[in-house]
Amino acid sequence: MKKILSSLILLSSILFLFSCNKAGTGGDATLVVYLKHHLMTIPNHIGYPDTVFVKFNAKELPGTTAADFDTYFIGEVGEDHVHCENLKPGTYYLFGVGMDTTISSRVAGGFSVKIKNSDSKKETDINLQVTE
Repeated sequence: MKKILSSLILLSSILFLFSCNKAGTGGDATLVVYLKHHLMTIPNHIGYPDTVFVKFNAKELPGTTAADFDTYFIGEVGEDHVHCENLKPGTYYLFGVGMDTTISSRVAGGFSVKIKNSDSKKETDINLQVTE
């Protein structure tokens, strides 16, 4: 009886460890993030490209300085999105900043997103609402 109980506890522990999604880099998932201000996509500019700051294993805004985040991704000039590449399955807080030239103002905003194991080898489009 003790052997069976010990085996069940060991098996449960192993399953628990493998079921946890530890967010971070080194994976195959890509988030394609579109910064949207009043439903309009904010394109990347030469002097102020869109940037997406990423906090691993977070559901809430950790702060608004670069030091509060684990990594960041910068958009390419002329594109209307930012590729956040090589992510593992898990929960992330995304905080995007950009320049809305129609109002000559910096815009920012964020929210939490979860990458599932089934999405780990895919590109997923994300609309990230930003405001002044």
